Amino acid sequence: MLKTFLNAKPLFYEEIDYDRMPRVYAKIKVELNLPKIIHIIGTNGKGTTGRFLATALYNTCKSVGHYTSPHILNFNERIWLNGSDVSDETLNSAHEELLKILSKEDADSLSYFEYTTLLALYIYQDLEYVVLEAGLGGEHDATAVFENILTLITPIDKDHEAFLGDTLDEIARTKLNAIQKSAIIADQKHPEVTDVAEDIASKKSLSIQNLAQFLEIKDKGKIEQIAKENNLVPYLVDNLKLAISVLNKLEIEYDAKSFEESRLFGRLTKYKKNILLDVGHNTLAARAIAKSLQDTKQTLVYNSYRDKNYREILSILSPIIESVELIHISDERAENLEVLEETLENLGIEYKKFSAIKESKKYLVFGSFSVVEAFLKGENG
Repeated sequence: MLKTFLNAKPLFYEEIDYDRMPRVYAKIKVELNLPKIIHIIGTNGKGTTGRFLATALYNTCKSVGHYTSPHILNFNERIWLNGSDVSDETLNSAHEELLKILSKEDADSLSYFEYTTLLALYIYQDLEYVVLEAGLGGEHDATAVFENILTLITPIDKDHEAFLGDTLDEIARTKLNAIQKSAIIADQKHPEVTDVAEDIASKKSLSIQNLAQFLEIKDKGKIEQIAKENNLVPYLVDNLKLAISVLNKLEIEYDAKSFEESRLFGRLTKYKKNILLDVGHNTLAARAIAKSLQDTKQTLVYNSYRDKNYREILSILSPIIESVELIHISDERAENLEVLEETLENLGIEYKKFSAIKESKKYLVFGSFSVVEAFLKGENG
């Protein structure tokens, strides 16, 4: 069974063998019939941009898959196929077939993410399109080994410095080196990202175009209608624009109905009338949320990994925070609660441990996929 096989693999590594995925893929490449792949790289917005695009392609009568990660509650969330999360039956059947073309040594050596990436592409054979979301990286990411027709670049900021580089220039270069042929880049907060993109495009003779080059006056009204009908906050509208720029580049006609049921759960999702959920976990996400929820006061249900800049994140969110309630997450990467408490004290933010939801308060559950997962499991027993 797939679940047993994956449970034997660690989710996180101190060091990554960047040659392993290309080496294993080269051995089985002839066994796979790949569709047209649209690769998404960046720091924030990959998931929602991908789901907007995949849903629109599906609703315009294309067969399409969307590979995203990580998941919140169920592994099946990672492999979206023609409008729905993949079934357990399809997963286990594909797993059995994939093990037949991989040597035992290679199957065992692949990381959790590397294996599930190969599994997704095995399932996605013979589709017309696959929207393939990178994990934490770019040029060395497991998703970068597959030939693609286009790369999408969402906003890039500092994150995962241990793997991607210490400076914004290094991080942007690592991510943007994944571009194979041509790319569409979203508006960037940091000019350094645009500078790196221009440098890479020049040195490698690549086409990297801003999304504005693919948006026309006629798109403005459609975007406003889609945003209104789907209650999209500003940062989600930005992701919608990037998805629409792809449809225009591919010359695929769309309308507002193309984006029905396109919201990805956990991205400023209204879970209940007084509860918002968001899986964001870095400063770029915090800024987007603070802008979207300005002039409101939220009780922040929060926790953080040690490697995140949680002091800056909490500082950015402070204008919309009434108080913080710290929730326990079962993850070895989680920061010590005493350290988070000290940080909140230094910032002058009132806090306590999370216990239960009160109907009289507005809640924002934010901090990572693990925070949202812990909250939902507590809510649902």
